[in-house]
Amino acid sequence: MINEELYEKLRLIYEEKRDSIKTRLTEFQDVLDNGDDKRIFKELAFCMLTSAAGPKMGQMSVDAINGLLMEGSEGELYEKLQGVHKYPERASYIVHTREYLKKGFDFKLKDLVFSFKDPIERRDFFASNRNIKGIGYLQASHFLRNIGFSGYTILDKNIMRMIYDLGLVDNPKPPTTKKSYIEVENKVKAFSDKFGIEIDDLDLLLWSVRTGHIPK
Repeated sequence: MINEELYEKLRLIYEEKRDSIKTRLTEFQDVLDNGDDKRIFKELAFCMLTSAAGPKMGQMSVDAINGLLMEGSEGELYEKLQGVHKYPERASYIVHTREYLKKGFDFKLKDLVFSFKDPIERRDFFASNRNIKGIGYLQASHFLRNIGFSGYTILDKNIMRMIYDLGLVDNPKPPTTKKSYIEVENKVKAFSDKFGIEIDDLDLLLWSVRTGHIPK
C-alpha cells in the first residue's frame, strides 16, 4: 500500500528540486562524455571510500590522496588517509584495484565501461569481481551513476528508509545479495514509472528528501 501523503509530498518537492536534480545528473554525464580514465578511477575510489563512511568522508579522502591516486603505494595512501578516513586500510583496496585494472585492461577504463552492452552485466563486473575491492551492488550502482550511466538505484540506508516509508518494501535494511538487490530495485523502477520520472531523478529526489541535500 503506497503512502499517498508522502507520494503527494514527493510530487511537490520534485517540482521544486527538478532543475537542481537535472543539473546534478548533467554533471555525472559530463564525466562519461569528457572525463579521462583517471577521472573514472577517481569516482571508483570515491565509492570505495564512501561505503560505511558517507559521501562527505569519501570526498575528503579522495581529495587527500588525489596526487597519489595513480602511482602512490599502499603505505603512502594509508598515511594520507589516516585522520581523514575511519578506515585508512582501504588504501589496499585502491592499490589492488588500480594494479588489476592496469595489468588486465591497460587502465583503459572508458573503453572497459563501454564494452558492456547490457547494464546488468556492466554492474556485475564491478560488483562481483574479486579484484575490484570494496565494491558490492550498492557501490557499483553508485559508481556507474556517478560516471553518467542511467538506470541504477543506489539502495543505501537513506533510500531504503524512504522507500520503506513509501510502502514499497517491508524492511528498511539495505539488501545484501544480488537477488534481493535486483528485487528491490525493480520495485523502485516500477514506482518511478508510476511517479512519471526517470529512476535517476527519483533516486536523487529520495536521497535529498531524506538528507536535505542532493548527493554526489
